[in-house]
Amino acid sequence: MKVKRGFQAFGKEMRKNWVMFLMLLPAIVYFIIFSYITMPGAYVAFVNYNPNKGIFGSDFVGFKNFEFLIKNGDLWRITKNTLLYNIVFLILSHSLQIILAIMLSEIMNKYFKKFSQSVILLPHFISYVVVGVFAYNLFNFDNGFINTVLVNLGMERYSFYSNPGIWKYIIVFFYIWKTTGYGMIVYLAAITGISTEVYEAAYIDGASRIQRICYVTIPLLKQTFILLLLFGLGGILRGSFDLFYNLIGTNSLLYHQTDIIDTYVYRSLIGSFNFASSAAVGLYQSVFGLILVLTINLIVKKIEPESALF
Repeated sequence: MKVKRGFQAFGKEMRKNWVMFLMLLPAIVYFIIFSYITMPGAYVAFVNYNPNKGIFGSDFVGFKNFEFLIKNGDLWRITKNTLLYNIVFLILSHSLQIILAIMLSEIMNKYFKKFSQSVILLPHFISYVVVGVFAYNLFNFDNGFINTVLVNLGMERYSFYSNPGIWKYIIVFFYIWKTTGYGMIVYLAAITGISTEVYEAAYIDGASRIQRICYVTIPLLKQTFILLLLFGLGGILRGSFDLFYNLIGTNSLLYHQTDIIDTYVYRSLIGSFNFASSAAVGLYQSVFGLILVLTINLIVKKIEPESALF
């Protein structure tokens, strides 16, 4: 009976807001085709894949593909790298996005405000291929900008592409530089949506600008922050492949510090055509992300139900 009433309520909602549902249709079709219809393909992670036999005709090997990744140490290494990079990305990017959004919201000059928004957002539209070229021209040993400056100052050249330790800082820098602007716009939109009456009441009560930021703006941004954080945690094992690949390429000297799950899977497919192990890593990636989101969402629901995804 409850199910019937639920379908009736859904049908009524569809008739009432049919235009909105029509706008959702392309996204629904996209996810059905590329996310749900392809799900049976995950079975390749449990077989010794043979292209001639196909996915379901290949010999079933159970968890052997996972066992191989665990024993050779690759799974732990790429998981650790992916997790650490994404945790740093989440913390630094959201912190800077909130700070910049608040700073821009406090600017009174509308022309300077628009100019600042455009400058900060511009890197978001630059291709990662261009970012890779830019980085190469900065760090190239023979004629890179930094080494050219060092030589002109009478100092020795520094071999960036043979020193893996420094690349974790370079990767984080370029990620923050490229993504901060877009996230800032999201927080700025949330700040714009805050009622001016709240700020006026705080001003009348004698709150300074810093106090209004601390006790009005930041608390009201909490729900947006939690929502974006949950979305980010959902893909915490899905690294920024474009960023890592275009900066590092096939430089094996840097793999220990910079290899993530996505680049490992790519090399497995392109280099050795190891579809089974690649699928095993991809399945592990998805299941881990799902468990993490459900766990974090459950914690958020216990603490603050209104901020939970479901």
